[in-house]
Parts: sequence; structure tokens; C-alpha cells
Amino acid sequence: MNPIDWIVLFGTLLSIVGYGAWKTRGSKNLEGYLLGNKEMKWWTIGLSIMATQASAITFLSTPGLGYESGLQFVQFYLGLPIAMVILSVTFVPLYYKLKVYTAYEFLESRFDIRSRLLAAILFLVQRGLAAGLTIFAPAIILSSVLNWDLAFTNILVGVLVIIYTVSGGTRAVALTQKLQMGVIMMGMFAAFIVLIYKLPENLSFVKALDLAGAMGKMQGLDFSFSFKDRYNVFTAFTAAIFLFMSYFGTDQSQVARYLGGKSIKESRTGLMFNGLLKVPMQFFILMIGIMVFVFYQFEKSPVYFNSTDWNKLDQTELFAEKQEIEQEYDEIFEQKKAAAFLYLEQSNDKTQAQLQAANEKEQSIRKQARDLVNKNSSKDVKDTNYVFISFIMKYLPTGLIGLLLAVIFSASMSSTSSELNALASTTTIDIYKRVFRREETDEHYLKASKLFTFMWGVIAICFALVAHLAENLVELVNILGSIFYGTILGIFVVAFYLKKVQAKAVFYAAIIAQISVIAVFLFDTVAYLWLNFIGCAIVVVLSILLQRIFFNKREQVI
Repeated sequence: MNPIDWIVLFGTLLSIVGYGAWKTRGSKNLEGYLLGNKEMKWWTIGLSIMATQASAITFLSTPGLGYESGLQFVQFYLGLPIAMVILSVTFVPLYYKLKVYTAYEFLESRFDIRSRLLAAILFLVQRGLAAGLTIFAPAIILSSVLNWDLAFTNILVGVLVIIYTVSGGTRAVALTQKLQMGVIMMGMFAAFIVLIYKLPENLSFVKALDLAGAMGKMQGLDFSFSFKDRYNVFTAFTAAIFLFMSYFGTDQSQVARYLGGKSIKESRTGLMFNGLLKVPMQFFILMIGIMVFVFYQFEKSPVYFNSTDWNKLDQTELFAEKQEIEQEYDEIFEQKKAAAFLYLEQSNDKTQAQLQAANEKEQSIRKQARDLVNKNSSKDVKDTNYVFISFIMKYLPTGLIGLLLAVIFSASMSSTSSELNALASTTTIDIYKRVFRREETDEHYLKASKLFTFMWGVIAICFALVAHLAENLVELVNILGSIFYGTILGIFVVAFYLKKVQAKAVFYAAIIAQISVIAVFLFDTVAYLWLNFIGCAIVVVLSILLQRIFFNKREQVI
């Protein structure tokens, strides 16, 4: 990589870290550290919410999803605006009324300490694992591309985040996330412009979309229904809404973003800003992946995008098979390229069929390449995770490569900082202050919060150092959340809407629900988004039944 790219990369990262640490140095009290003194405007809240969700995984793996399956993943976000409306009307006013530091404080006043601790612990387990994942996911790819040691890359990202998150708390997270989102969007737009510029001269953007459509990449809506399908319209407006309500309404990494708002209006506006902007942002990122796919119809792509793992085969007994695959791939690429040009000249069913047939042959060869790599590797990370970073490193001009790498690191830092801040808040307020040290000074809890932020940062780095992945990274994060989110959301739904259901009923219902969700996930009977609905439904229904049958037989529950 050119020295200019290194300067851009580290200059951007160190500027963000320095700015966040300097602007928020010396937090004086617990409210300032955990809630930013409730001074944040709606645009800061909205950008912070988006940056928390849009991790490096989003900008590494989502273009890969666009490359592989087109616009289908955008359906996942269609129900997001609806979830934001529900949260703005119900959750936000209640949190402000109770003046809580964390979402789980409310559960003790509504139920008891056990329910509060259960929800908090479920969050800590899920988000603690996710924090390590948001460090590891980009690290495994960047270390491969840059030839860095994986452990060093994990530690680098983790340490940079710990510096300003420990220093400034929630306000540092929010302020740096505004800068990070600016860098992220500037970098992605620049990559898109360069990508369009590098398409063949006679290929306009409209023709590129037509070609992508002919190869099945432009179908954004799927109206078929199956519980096994991950992405369709019905899932988007049912199961996905439960995931979003739980993530944005009960996950402290998101709740903390709008609890620091100057008013209820600012927090609501920030949530709606996120709900309205997130869908077009994801559409744009998927479109980048689709344009990369179109670009590689005319420019030969690697047969296997993770070049480091592919080149390792040169020193093994699999080298001869590798050469055969590469030779066969070269031949089919020329056929596919000719078919693409022919389709652009004569757009009809016959030329479309020829193009699709050539593409299917290419995908078959790619599968052979992946199977060959897996024979020589202990990990099975989808090759599509490397599509976008491979394009960046090979085709982007000097300076822009450094900026795009800064985008990936910035996104990883923004998500991880929010997670560490939320983990520290929950550990301090819901466990340490409530269970172990109830009568200490504000200064004591401030120091404890900083210590817990550091502690969770170290834990996240340690988990990142031992993690292994097997799915598309952006999907894996959502899968991990879906295992726990449904149960947590169910507890809050009962708390908000079923006033006569009491503590024992919801506590036992939540435990049974969590065990059931894990069992359903392990048996792989439904798509992961439905785990959110299943967990929530079991908590709600079972808590009603337990209340009626065992804890208060004479009282009508609803």
C-alpha cells in the first residue's frame, strides 16, 4: 500500500480518537459520563444511533451480500420505520419520565430485582459477545488483506476505542460517531463514483442496472412466504419489527444514545431520523455491491476473493487442483464477458439465458475454489466478505484506499465504543450499584464506570482473539442478537402492556422462553429473524398463563 494511504488511514483514525478524548476530557459526574448531561440534539442522536448499528461488518459484508444476492437484504429494514414510531410513542416517554440511566432500571420498579438482573445479564452476555465480534470481524479481513498479524489488528482496534470511550463516556461516543459517520459516507460515495467511472465506456449506469437485473440482482421484494426464508416482505413487517423493537428499545447500546437527548422531542426525532435514513443507506450499500458485480462481468475477478488463503494452496498438495480451477475459470470468464456484451447489444430472452448460464458456470467454479480452500483451512468464512475490500485494494486510487480503510476501522470503532459504553453502564447501574455497593458517592460510581468500560474492552479484545466465524458477518451479528432479543423484548412488552402480570410469572416465563429459543436455533427449524418473535411471544403468553394458573388464580389478567 502506498505511503500516502498509510498517512490518510492513521491520520484519520488518530484525529477521531484525539478529538473524542479532548472534547470530553474530565467527565465530572455519572450523569455526564453515562448520559452526556442530556444535552444531545436530534441529529447527534440520529447519527449516533446509525453509527452504533452500522459497524465495520456493514461496510465489509453488505456489499458482499449485494454482490451475491442483489437487493434482497434491503427487505430486512422495511419494518424499521414502523418500529421507530412504536418506540417513540411508547418506550421513549416512559424512560424520560422515570429518569433512568439504563433501560433495565424500569423493570425493577415494575417487577422486582430478579427481572431487572435477568434482562441485564441477558444483555451483557449478548452484547459482550457482539463487542468482540465487531472487533474481530473487520480484523480477520483487514489482517488478511494488509498482511497484518490478526492478533495485532484486534488489539489495535480495541485499544483505540478504549482510549476515548474510557475518557469521555457517552458524549465521547456520540461526538466521535458524528465524525465517523461523515468519514464513512464520504468514503462510500467516493468508492461508488470511482466504481461507476471504471465501468466500460459504452456502459451507462442505466445499462448497468439493466444488466444486473438480467442476472437476478435487482429483485428487492420477495412476496413468497416460508418460515425458513430469511428475507421476504412478510418477514420484514413481522419478525424483523420484533428485532428492531428489541434492539432499539431494550438494548442499552442504543437506548443510551437517545437517553442523552435534550428532550423527548429530540430523542423521538433522532429515532425517526434513523428509521427514515437507514433504508436508503442500506439500499445504497447493497447497490455498491451490485455495481461491483457488474464491474466484474467485464474485468476478471479473483476466483477466490481472499487471496491470502487462496495463495496458501501453492505450498500444498492441492496446488495442481488450484491450477486446474484457475484455468477453467479463465475460460468461463471470457465466455461470460462475451455473453454480457452480447446482451447489451441484443437484450432479449435468448441472450439473457446465455448470460445467466455463463454466470451459473462461473459460480460453480467459485464453489469448487471455496471447497478447495476449506480443505486446507480450519475456518470457513464466506468468500463474499472479501469482495468489497478486494476491489478497494486493487482498483481504487492512492489516498482513497487509505480513506476506505479508515471507513472500515471507523465503523468498527463506532460500534464497539457504543457497546463498551452500554456494557459499562449496565454493569455499573444494574449490577454493581444495585447489588454490591448501594450507598457510594457519585464520584465512586464514575470511577467504577470507567473501570468497567476498560474491563469490557479487554474482554471484547480477548473474545476477538479466539473467535471463529462461519456465516456472512452482517448476518452473524443479527443471528447472535436474535437469540436473546426476543426474550428481553417480551419482558418489556409485559411490563408496558400487561399491568396485572407480576414478577414471578414473567421471570419464569422469560427463563423458559430463552431456553426454548436456544433449542429452536440449535435445531434450525426457522429463519433466525423469527427467533425474536418466538421469544417475545413465549414470554407474553406464558407469563399470562403462569399468572392465572399458579400465582393469582382469582384475578383476571387482561
